[in-house]
Amino acid sequence: MHLPININDLLKNSIVESDRIEFKTGWNPEPIMHTICAFANDFQNFGGGYIVIGIQEKDGKPIYPPLGINVNQLDKMQKDILNICSRLKPAYTPIISFEKFQNKDILVIWVPGGLDRPYTAPATLGKSSDYKYYVRKFSNTVIAKNDEQKELIGLTASIPFDDRINYLATLEDIKVTLIQSFLKEIESELLEESRGIALSDLCRQMSLADGGNEYLKPKNIALLFFNDQPEKFFPYIQIDVVYFPDDEGGDIIEEAIFKGPLDQQLRDALRHIRNNFIKERVLKIPDEAQAHRFFNYPYQAIEEALVNAVYHRSYEIREPIEVRINRTAISVVSHPGPDPSILDEDLKAGRLVGRRYRNRRIGEFLKELEFTEGRGTGVPKIRRALRNNGSPEVVFFTDETRQSFWIEIKIHPEFLKEHGPAEAQVEAHVKAQVEAHIKLTETERKILIICNNPIGNKGLVDALGYKSFTGNVKRAMQHLKKIQAIEYTIPDKPRSQNQQYRITEKGQKLLEK
Repeated sequence: MHLPININDLLKNSIVESDRIEFKTGWNPEPIMHTICAFANDFQNFGGGYIVIGIQEKDGKPIYPPLGINVNQLDKMQKDILNICSRLKPAYTPIISFEKFQNKDILVIWVPGGLDRPYTAPATLGKSSDYKYYVRKFSNTVIAKNDEQKELIGLTASIPFDDRINYLATLEDIKVTLIQSFLKEIESELLEESRGIALSDLCRQMSLADGGNEYLKPKNIALLFFNDQPEKFFPYIQIDVVYFPDDEGGDIIEEAIFKGPLDQQLRDALRHIRNNFIKERVLKIPDEAQAHRFFNYPYQAIEEALVNAVYHRSYEIREPIEVRINRTAISVVSHPGPDPSILDEDLKAGRLVGRRYRNRRIGEFLKELEFTEGRGTGVPKIRRALRNNGSPEVVFFTDETRQSFWIEIKIHPEFLKEHGPAEAQVEAHVKAQVEAHIKLTETERKILIICNNPIGNKGLVDALGYKSFTGNVKRAMQHLKKIQAIEYTIPDKPRSQNQQYRITEKGQKLLEK
């Protein structure tokens, strides 16, 4: 296997820092094993390192011309490398490359930072040797001291999956247009800068990639949000919405599958559910001035439940998030179950506040996109939305081994009743009357006037006389979207760089009124 770097650049230290290269004159398995362990531990998060065999060194610097190695020993060296690496705990396999440099044969062992850190290695190759933690200090391999061991364990054992490097991908798998669309949506000042810097610098700045300059690799978070087909790297990273028209277990099902970047599949699945399964009912109560409005399922509760699944599921488990819809309930199923730090009695009581988070970076991104507030606010929001709608209490399920987690939201009891044609006409009439009494704020009226011609975020803000979206403008926009007075010009791609807002027919009527 060839190195992802030019051998001349490597040995001249033009790309790789000198303390990430160790030179060996000849083959000596024991110290090489310790250095492999140290590079795999990657204590400083530099991206591992390289061991070059066949070049003499002095004070950490190579001496040229190289001495080279005996090609007849290559097979033995390869077997020895596999043997010593199997002695590491956990086992680790580096990448071996035979290279020609200045007409000499040399062996290069490339050791990227390991995904299963921390690693230990036996102090000697004897049968009953003690195991030690090895780390790099400048250009030396040393046994980690007690405080360094604690720091190494604390640093590496807590790295969540979404923040780990993905060695199977390259920066070419990251779409800069998706990053810029994200930056635009969250109104980041980095957007302008992103148009004039290299993708590698942008990814480093956003902590989307890590590793040495010669082998910069994207993190899982980058592939989950900024790759068109993250399922290539994480099978079954998708949301399945399954509808059972009769009862679960029946012969007829309708299924819709949503893939793509996490935020896109989340938006698409929520839009599908809202448009196809959320229904409103308006009933006139005798002797009451106002009609009674409620939904079969409050949309906010469904949204919070699905966002919770995207946030807390494991992306190492090859199972999709599943939304199961039948005549009486909507259930959101994800894998695995709640973190073990959540006690059974807390789960039964609906207190789902864990001490650990599986996906800290996903949580950060969802917060930036205003999908979630984090800090355990999802369940209280679900409960509040259900209570305000007059719906039954939410129910949580998990199996004994916590392999899966169910959030069940039951239908409003009024929707279990049959309504005749006359009642349906009354409902429609009352609904029209209620809509006729919608009153616009001054900010909402201005926005509708501006949106008579399609306009983007920046144009809208400029027209309103602001530098950025204020809280008042954001609330006005949310309300106008909710009552369907404005709409996207590209509804199936809400994060498109060409996205604009325009007034709807309903918005025109409200404005005329």
